[in-house]
Amino acid sequence: MMAAAMADRDRELIEAAREAIRRLYQENRHHIGAAVRGRSGRVYSAVHLDTYVGRASVCAEAVALGKAISEGESGIEAIVSVRHPRPAETNREIHVVSPCGICREMLSDFAPGCLVITPDGEGVRVVPVEELLPNKYRRRS
Repeated sequence: MMAAAMADRDRELIEAAREAIRRLYQENRHHIGAAVRGRSGRVYSAVHLDTYVGRASVCAEAVALGKAISEGESGIEAIVSVRHPRPAETNREIHVVSPCGICREMLSDFAPGCLVITPDGEGVRVVPVEELLPNKYRRRS
């Protein structure tokens, strides 16, 4: 599949994710932010919940998607994830990151057909979630 062109509303989605992590960042608590745009056009942003027991941590994408679904959003158009630098890192830019494998599975289950803004060299690209998870596992009916 081909990457879609970046639209102003995609840049706004990136900024919503950056604003969430900028505002809520705490070392060893939250370092990933995410923003989801629903079919309604409404944006839901969140941060990830880091825990001492790694399996109990919850990704920002899951929190943002959960907010959208809990608010009655009928479908998801797009999502983006961003990473806040750690205190010792010299590059202080909050940059776009790809969703982890578990989030790719979750998005393909709960937001099929959604677009995902991902890093691409020095820039970003917009791709369908299915491109990030080829040959997805499906249950038999």
